[in-house]
Amino acid sequence: MRLLLRLGGSIPYIQPMIRPILIHPDPRLKKACEPVVEITPEISALAADMLETMYDAPGIGLAAPQVGVTKQVLVMDCAKETAPEPMVLINPEITWASEDLSAYEEGCLSIPQQYAEVQRPSMVKVRWMDLDGVTQEKTFEGLWATCVQHEMDHLNGKLFIDYLGPLKRQMITRKMEKLKRERARLG
Repeated sequence: MRLLLRLGGSIPYIQPMIRPILIHPDPRLKKACEPVVEITPEISALAADMLETMYDAPGIGLAAPQVGVTKQVLVMDCAKETAPEPMVLINPEITWASEDLSAYEEGCLSIPQQYAEVQRPSMVKVRWMDLDGVTQEKTFEGLWATCVQHEMDHLNGKLFIDYLGPLKRQMITRKMEKLKRERARLG
């Protein structure tokens, strides 16, 4: 429950659980997600589970399709040196992006131990709905901007490796196929 208390709002008491994270290649990671029409207890539970899963992994962002749910929900917390700042963004949309780009070496919980530099706008303004159904808007910059764009890509069926050249993308995909076989063999 520790995560839910920090989120605020009128979330009913639920015990968050860690969900399995899908590993690329998985067709569910390539599907565009449906908008959330209504904030239900199931959506609140999903958000709590996603935060618990993200922190446990550990990661700084997680999108619903990574836990097998094709809904437009993402969570993130890029606070590293300060107190945690968990965020839940429902139906997020970028309303403005800077022309200035920044490059970060990105990784992904669905593509473990693989990293590559990706260029994205260095600042973005995002509008989303929170767990109370209230529209929020914020300008993100730095790592927060990179993270929100990375997670929003997931909601559209796009992975960070889709920004890479075909050879690098194929090499990473083969490594992930091998990892999945090894995990299946070990049970």
